[in-house]
Amino acid sequence: MAEPVELPSRLAILPFRNKVLLPGAIVRIRCTSPSSVKLVEQELWQREERGLIGVLPVRDSEAAAVGTLLSQGVGGDPGYGSSKSPTTSSAEQQKQDSKNHQEPIHWHNRGVAARALHLSRGVEKPSGRVTYIVVLEGLCRFSVQDLSARGTYHVARISRLDMTKAELEQAEQDPDIIALSRQFKATAMELISVLEQKQKTVGRTKVLLETVPVHRLADIFVASFEISFEEQLSMLDSVDLKVRLSKATELVDRHLQSILVAEKITQKVEGQLSKSQKEYLLRQQMRAIKEELGDNDDDEDDVAALERKMQSAGMPPNIWKHAQRELRRLRKMQPQQPGYSSSRVYLELLADLPWQKVSEERELDLRAAKESLDSDHYGLTKVKQRIIEYLAVRKLKPDARGPVLCFVGPPGVGKTSLASSIASALGRKFIRISLGGVKDEADIRGHRRTYIGSMPGRLIDGLKRVGVCNPVMLLDEIDKTGSDVRGDPASALLEVLDPEQNKSFNDHYLNVPFDLSKVIFVATANRVQPIPPPLLDRMEVIELPGYTPEEKLKISMKHLIPRVLDQHGLSSEFLKIPEGMVKLIIQRYTREAGVRSLERNLAALARAAAVRVAEQERFSPAIQLSKGIQPMAASTTALLDTRLAGAGSGSSPSNGEVEMEVIPMDVSGQEISNFDGGSPIVVDETMLEKVLGPPRYDDNEAAERVATPGVSVGLVWTNFGGEVQFVEATAMVGKGELHLTGQLGDVIKESAQIALTWVRARASELEISSTSDKNLLENRDIHIHFPAGAVPKDGPSAGVTLVTSLVSLFSKKKVRADTAMTGEMTLRGLVLPVGGIKDKVLAAHRYGIKRVILPERNLKDLAEVPSNILSGLEILLVKRIEDVLEHAFEGGCPLRKRSKL
Repeated sequence: MAEPVELPSRLAILPFRNKVLLPGAIVRIRCTSPSSVKLVEQELWQREERGLIGVLPVRDSEAAAVGTLLSQGVGGDPGYGSSKSPTTSSAEQQKQDSKNHQEPIHWHNRGVAARALHLSRGVEKPSGRVTYIVVLEGLCRFSVQDLSARGTYHVARISRLDMTKAELEQAEQDPDIIALSRQFKATAMELISVLEQKQKTVGRTKVLLETVPVHRLADIFVASFEISFEEQLSMLDSVDLKVRLSKATELVDRHLQSILVAEKITQKVEGQLSKSQKEYLLRQQMRAIKEELGDNDDDEDDVAALERKMQSAGMPPNIWKHAQRELRRLRKMQPQQPGYSSSRVYLELLADLPWQKVSEERELDLRAAKESLDSDHYGLTKVKQRIIEYLAVRKLKPDARGPVLCFVGPPGVGKTSLASSIASALGRKFIRISLGGVKDEADIRGHRRTYIGSMPGRLIDGLKRVGVCNPVMLLDEIDKTGSDVRGDPASALLEVLDPEQNKSFNDHYLNVPFDLSKVIFVATANRVQPIPPPLLDRMEVIELPGYTPEEKLKISMKHLIPRVLDQHGLSSEFLKIPEGMVKLIIQRYTREAGVRSLERNLAALARAAAVRVAEQERFSPAIQLSKGIQPMAASTTALLDTRLAGAGSGSSPSNGEVEMEVIPMDVSGQEISNFDGGSPIVVDETMLEKVLGPPRYDDNEAAERVATPGVSVGLVWTNFGGEVQFVEATAMVGKGELHLTGQLGDVIKESAQIALTWVRARASELEISSTSDKNLLENRDIHIHFPAGAVPKDGPSAGVTLVTSLVSLFSKKKVRADTAMTGEMTLRGLVLPVGGIKDKVLAAHRYGIKRVILPERNLKDLAEVPSNILSGLEILLVKRIEDVLEHAFEGGCPLRKRSKL
């Protein structure tokens, strides 16, 4: 290191912006501004090695702190104090220089004398501006007494601050300085030993530590660190050796600790990543080897893409661990191996499942939901009210475990569309899972992956398709599942529909738990009886009975007719179906609980109208113009006049270039639709019979069927709603046997046996046998038939109908044609209540029945029947079978006495 030098009384000043040059430090700068170039030329370049300059720290105007400010003057290069050469162009540099000339410089009152170790001169092209690259070495500190301008740069009168050689020798004997020096060297040596493990060039620093005086080492070490400008100024101002050593020790120790902490963190991270990095490097090497051999393919890229997809799927930690294990197995397998494809498909399913993805529910508006239900569904007041209650609970408690709603009713009453309306009101996605005919438990739980062709269950597959984990899932036709040797799907649904169990639903194919608790399940069924009681217990059954004729009419006019016209490319301008004709279709062509058959009949009318409209299009006149005629500028009247004038004169166009046909056009030049064939088609009775055929039903059917004794009218409930069932009985020569036909079940056969036993026991009281001991079936057989033999029939509600039919047969009296009945009977003659009262009453109304006999204990069920239906019927409530017979025959049934239990 250089020995202490004699400083002149005045030094040219080179400003360092936001940077400090400390004694012993070496810095490389590039001078480009006119003031700095002039200073270097006059003070360094011309004096060669004898030149000395002073380096003063300056701070930007916006960063100026409260402190001693010598004066304000012009500034220097913005790159001063930087070891890197500026990369700005000459034009940009000139703009920066002019900016610096305008900004004041805040000078520090202490600086460092420096000498040039190296000078190089250059010329910028194409501007021709002279620049200098200077390597400066800091020598000693000085204090500025005053600052003045010399041309374009500044000169300062200075006084030296560093101690003389004698003062240094005396200070080195101070015990405090000796202790601080030892502490500084120990900290510096520890820093060097840490850096030796990473860098091989710290040997020179160790030599400096052993040869350079400690007061110079402090400045040299601190100058090599990245510290703030304020800390650099503090080190520059530390003239006292004790203060300088203390600050240097503190800065070196801080730098050492930061390196140790960073190394500790790095080692920890490297320990965690070393395994994955090793695998990555090995894969890269394997890929490179395959490329060299020409055996490269995209399988590895596909696996990497699959891994990224799995990482973004949001799997729970335990499932992600399982997926990683399966992915490692896949990486070790070759694509030609048998299990590669199945393992790949399994991982793709895990990546596609919505583990955490949900559809955001919008704010529930109950009023809007009610209006939507009313617009989409006519009637069903109680059902819609229950749905509104369900939505209200969801609004107050979004995470509530609501019941599983099960809509039960005949086909065509809107069960599926109601479930879709719930999804729409909640703002959730909707998925329908059809369970009709499902007999394999694997359809619900999936197949185990050990089987060939295994696949997940319908629920997991539906969630994959819908893409969210909180949809509204419709389990359609839940009453039509069966069971065989492959398991019972209904039992598998117990876990699905139980909120306490479906948090961890285990699909056999997935073999990991999946959370189904966020799914809103809605089920539909045509009847309740086939559903197993444990499964039924997990659902809230909501009955959807059939529609009344008035409701069917409203549904037709509001929903069915517009939809049918739209499906057939028509509108009300082409086809009109009056309300009267819709009533005739309902009365004469349909007798169903729903509206599907009604919609099919309306579609038949629309097809017939479409044929007529299409034929009118074929024979409608049309325009075809060519060669210079502009039809868009002409009106309909002008075109017609031209055509008629030509026809009247018997002449043709003279040039032979124009062929004209007439297309009706409006005044704006737009073509009028060719479908407009005049007035719309209005459906009447003639068109009904022509398209739909003769009426299938009439109100006289019951009267014709009961015209002879032995026939009674019963009311039954089927999968399609309520129906009218005729019971026919006849007697013939035989051996006293009872014959039953009509594809009957065991329950209804037993009801027939009970009815016959009761009639035989009451033969004398009913005046169908002269003496009580006479055998009613002597030398004759009884045959009871339920028409529509292709339709299976079962249930206890035909008991009173069977008794009435047998009494009519034996007494030779006809049953009233306007009366229908339903009810179960006991062997002693009590009438017991039955189900499906609303559907049965609606069926009686559809058939034109005026009087209905019901068990007295079914009175409460009449509250569900619309009042307009009840007003057109006479409801007769009975308690015993004798009361049924009294109401069933004209003038009553003759009974000698009433037997009481």
